[in-house]
Amino acid sequence: MAAKEKSLLPSGTIVPTHIGVIMDGNGRWAKKRGLPRKIGHREGAQTFRTITRHAKNLGVKYFTVYAFSTENWKRPADEVEALMDLFEKYLDEVRDFIEENIRICFIGDRTMLRPELQRKMKSVEEDSRDFDAMTLLIAINYGGRDEIVHAVKKLAKRVKEGSLSPDDINESVLENELYTAEIDGDIAPDVDLIIRPSGEQRLSNFMIWQSAYAEYYFTNILWPDFKPSDLEKAIIAYSDRNRRFGGV
Repeated sequence: MAAKEKSLLPSGTIVPTHIGVIMDGNGRWAKKRGLPRKIGHREGAQTFRTITRHAKNLGVKYFTVYAFSTENWKRPADEVEALMDLFEKYLDEVRDFIEENIRICFIGDRTMLRPELQRKMKSVEEDSRDFDAMTLLIAINYGGRDEIVHAVKKLAKRVKEGSLSPDDINESVLENELYTAEIDGDIAPDVDLIIRPSGEQRLSNFMIWQSAYAEYYFTNILWPDFKPSDLEKAIIAYSDRNRRFGGV
């Protein structure tokens, strides 16, 4: 394992409880170098491992990464196939996180994924269930709108069965049906900070419900080039902001 990088966080820095990352720019990173897009995704996967470990070392308790969106199926078939192969490969290697007391969970609709990929996802979740240094949530075949529709359908079914009255539906009831509530014995808290590299400044259907009061940090750095020091810069920027949640 690589040596732990020295933290540059100033004393008194407020570390977010929950950070979400839109891992963007892999394809552009490869294109700039005249390489196939799948090489960019491979490099981005290595960055994911490095940044996840650093987030844990800094005291982040929940770390969510946007690995594959419901819209990503529109990409060329060979690129989607390469991404799925990469996910399956890294499900074997991500077990390294288990040795570091990191719990691993997956959010999104698994039904469109390969049966073997689903099996490995379930196995990783079960093997890391009791770990508590940090919870890593990997969003795969995930979309914020899809998540809300998924939750509403579950509530509608309960209403139809007579176990829930429409008048009893509130934010808390709906929140309990989101993908982020489908974690054994836990509901992931709302996101405090969302980081998006690559120069894009949009949410792209990522954690729409959970990011209602999130702070955003955008950078032009492409994801494969994102370093632990860049994560620290984002956290420092977050710490300097005044979060009032509608108050004064």
